[in-house]
Amino acid sequence: MSKTVAFHLQKGGVGKTTISGTLACQSAMEGFRTLVIDCDPQGNLSSWFLSEPPKYELSDVLQGRCYVGNAIVVAPGLENLSILPTFGIGGTLKNYSETKLAEEPFILQDLVKEVSEEYDHIILDLSPGLGRLERSALIASDEIVTPMTPEVFSLDGLEIFIDELAKLKKNMRAAVKHNKIIINSYDERIRQHRDIFSAAEASGRFLVYRIPVDPLFRKAQEAGKVPQLYKVRGRGLKVATQQAIKDLDSSIWR
Repeated sequence: MSKTVAFHLQKGGVGKTTISGTLACQSAMEGFRTLVIDCDPQGNLSSWFLSEPPKYELSDVLQGRCYVGNAIVVAPGLENLSILPTFGIGGTLKNYSETKLAEEPFILQDLVKEVSEEYDHIILDLSPGLGRLERSALIASDEIVTPMTPEVFSLDGLEIFIDELAKLKKNMRAAVKHNKIIINSYDERIRQHRDIFSAAEASGRFLVYRIPVDPLFRKAQEAGKVPQLYKVRGRGLKVATQQAIKDLDSSIWR
């Protein structure tokens, strides 16, 4: 039986796409049939892994212009990783979310059910904010994992998200799980980072994970490569980064 996970916080710049893509790669590298659904109208994850615009994208599936199987593409270099892409062509996904999605709030949930037999792991990559599209994606998920950066106001933003998610779960009668936080771009040498990690752990409400700051993520994205396999002058991801990814992957999918 497949599991669907969304990585989300209403704040931008916390590394949702980086984490979604990297964990999708890790899942595929371990032999699991993995699908990423790019629900971000900007299509950053799709641009990361696909060099050419696809014939069809997510918005075409949602609007009935093609079957879902026609729009899914296999990521080059990883046979177990597939993507239901968004390339922001004409802003079609954004337009759909602002017009017709109000009449079809469960359409992403139905889409996930349709493909669940074909994949072991499904990941939803979302844009910042909590509009109709993001809400539809969240209730389509089995679990939500929240990335955040080790900044002063991060915990306040998390509290706001928790409150909004509680309202969403009640209104939409969704039973989605939310008990994991990822502190992204963590630097053990910086006291503020250590303090925020300790505060998140002390709440007792979440399992808290750290992904170290690592410039190779950005370089891999610029090159359109899998971070775990990409090297610059013979150097890849830091050992601590690789271990953090493996630990998080194991915790999410076990």
